[in-house]
Amino acid sequence: MSPYAPRHQEVLDFLLIRRSHPSVSMTAPGPNQETLDAILTAASRVPDHGKLAPWRFVVYRQEKGEVIGHKLLEIFEAKNGEQSEARRTQELTRFLRGPVVIGVISTAAVHPKIPIWEQELSAGACCMNLVNAATAAGFAAQWITEWYTFDEDASAYLGASENERFAGFIHIGTPSEPPFERARPLLDDIVTTWSES
Repeated sequence: MSPYAPRHQEVLDFLLIRRSHPSVSMTAPGPNQETLDAILTAASRVPDHGKLAPWRFVVYRQEKGEVIGHKLLEIFEAKNGEQSEARRTQELTRFLRGPVVIGVISTAAVHPKIPIWEQELSAGACCMNLVNAATAAGFAAQWITEWYTFDEDASAYLGASENERFAGFIHIGTPSEPPFERARPLLDDIVTTWSES
């Protein structure tokens, strides 16, 4: 084993059992500022060809969730008509699920050497690092993409500038119940070994 690549068995063990936690069953507390800074720092340690940092983070606190919910409902109903009480409640509470939500914005732009797709993949890696770092810190975390991730008006309200787009929203809080396991793909179904035909 190379001395430059020390073994971290505990990290591998963690990744083998890592599980997202539904945001609807999160509760307080969320990470304090020191822990959140560590989580965000870990999130930024991703492959980033050209050192472009083609992403940024927006932090949404639960105390602002009601204001956000009213605006999202307004935008949604303006485009889709008046909604049922259940759907209105869903929109009003989207940012009230967990104590903290992190929006990951892809700032990918045309570059002479680095494809936009590669930059967007780097933003996706940030999302996954956020989930892993928050979970490793003892919190529940879930990466969510919902309609407002792809809606221009909602995205602008939530902080995306022109030519930016959200890669997703990471909800972070305290689990109120154990996460349930789900079926995982068998390696035989997803792995092949390349050979020249």
